[in-house]
Amino acid sequence: MPETMTMNSNMTKRMVLFLAVAVSVVFFSVIAFSEGRNKQVLVITVDGVINPVASEFIGKSIKMADEIEAEALVIKLDTPGGLDTSMRTIVKDIIGSRVPIVVFVAPGGARAASAGVFITLAAHVAAMAPGTNIGAAHPVSVSGKMDENMAEKVTNDAAAYIRSLAERNGRNAAWAEEAVRKSISATESEALEKNVIDLISKDLKTLLVDIDGMEVTVSTGKRSLDTSGAVIIAKEMGVRYRILNFISDPNIAYMLMLLGFYGLFFELTNPGAIFPGVTGAICLVLAFYSFQTLPVNYAGVLLVVLGLIMFILEIKVISYGALTIGGIISMVMGSLMLFDSPSPFFRISIYLILPTVIVTALFFSVVVGLVFKAQKRKPVTGADGLIGFEGIANTDITKDGGMISLHGELWSAYSDETILKGERVIIEAVNGLKIKARKA
Repeated sequence: MPETMTMNSNMTKRMVLFLAVAVSVVFFSVIAFSEGRNKQVLVITVDGVINPVASEFIGKSIKMADEIEAEALVIKLDTPGGLDTSMRTIVKDIIGSRVPIVVFVAPGGARAASAGVFITLAAHVAAMAPGTNIGAAHPVSVSGKMDENMAEKVTNDAAAYIRSLAERNGRNAAWAEEAVRKSISATESEALEKNVIDLISKDLKTLLVDIDGMEVTVSTGKRSLDTSGAVIIAKEMGVRYRILNFISDPNIAYMLMLLGFYGLFFELTNPGAIFPGVTGAICLVLAFYSFQTLPVNYAGVLLVVLGLIMFILEIKVISYGALTIGGIISMVMGSLMLFDSPSPFFRISIYLILPTVIVTALFFSVVVGLVFKAQKRKPVTGADGLIGFEGIANTDITKDGGMISLHGELWSAYSDETILKGERVIIEAVNGLKIKARKA
């Protein structure tokens, strides 16, 4: 009996020990998994104009960083500026983020100009790489020159906005306002000295070490960064974003618009060709999407269309070149006005406009003109080719019949008038193997 009790006691102790070990393994595994999962940093690259595509990409990246519980989202930024509406959308997403946003102006040679200054100052951590610069945030109208009163209003609004962003993150609000009012700029060392940014880091890995332990304030409260040794998850722009960003270029949008008009023109002049019509419709839809992301002057669009109409009319109307000259002037002026903006990245290159207008003018004047004349030319073969030709009456011809010698051939013929043998006749119509003639 004592032996049985001793065995039961030993088994109980073993069971308790086993359970304790199992619970400990599970507990530490959960902790390790949790720590491994939280030690992640999402990194994206924004290289180019700030437009709706960049705004959507950054917004969705912030949501992704929140979903995977990333320690931070690093935005590698290199931009000459962009649209005010897109910039403000990005800033709102940054301010509302629960994940710390780190804007890193990199690599060397990159810049954060205009809208890029606002985005950098809105970030929870602002960093720059050696050889970069920031500034020149004075607002410009993307649709032409503003009058004095409107320019003052826009500048005051932008200055107040950037001051609030700088003050919110404890940065140099006075410098930020001067970047808007006077378009001043600063190198990375000057920006650090003037408390425009938080630090300078030579590369991404150094940045993650440098910001480790920093305390920032996100939408949910204060948070300490734990980025040293974190797993870097690089998120690239997908094919969709790359395509949308590509067609948002003013030069590409301009070519898509012209290709769309060309395609529809060929489809209307050659019904049933299908391919030109489908291609033209797709190009126009893509062009209209691009116009939603660009500062379009629709007077320029109308002038371009008017120029194309003049080229088409030149084919059918004898104007001795007046319509062609008018079409060239209209198309050049419309192309220059299409994206009329002080910002060079919102303008069409003159080196694209001139060749395009010249090629279009030559195409409609020469190629399309020859095709049109060929379609209107009198047929020279077949039954229709006989109409209008002259022949000789081989016999007397009446409404009851007769014979005509035509091209060395004898044809049965009839006529509403009496034609004597040997008289010259002109063919009026062909009905099967019998022709109708009249006196020449």
